[in-house]
Amino acid sequence: MRTFDFAPLHRATVGFDQIADLMDRVMSSDIQQPSYPPYNIEKTADDAYRISIAVAGFAEDELHVEVKEHALIVSARKAEEDAGRTYLHRGIATRAFERRFTLADHVRVDGASHADGMLHIDLVREVPEALKPRRIEIASAVNSKPKEISASPVN
Repeated sequence: MRTFDFAPLHRATVGFDQIADLMDRVMSSDIQQPSYPPYNIEKTADDAYRISIAVAGFAEDELHVEVKEHALIVSARKAEEDAGRTYLHRGIATRAFERRFTLADHVRVDGASHADGMLHIDLVREVPEALKPRRIEIASAVNSKPKEISASPVN
């Protein structure tokens, strides 16, 4: 496995420590990530995303979705119902799980729904007005104070 030196990133940027730490954590992790349950992450609009997790066999009350410290945590625990059952083949996994997704700044959970064995979690990125690009008028030599034109998006 390759190792990357993020020292140039620290020397040339200010305030990106969180990104460098995240990259360092991802690159240095030797632990294999769990593959259960399978999931999709899709972009549904410019600032909207959806995480779909296959949770066949779990009821709504057995699923838990929470946001804590920029992390979306999805977990499930099946109530013990298998007492007295004898399986000849057991291919449907209903074991407990916990999935963590790191959320970027200004991304919030818009809602969650459970249908047809899928848990759908909708996410929205809402950039505050103060952080949106705005155009600044350039003052001429006659005007001594710069004047702000508008705060409408440039894109």
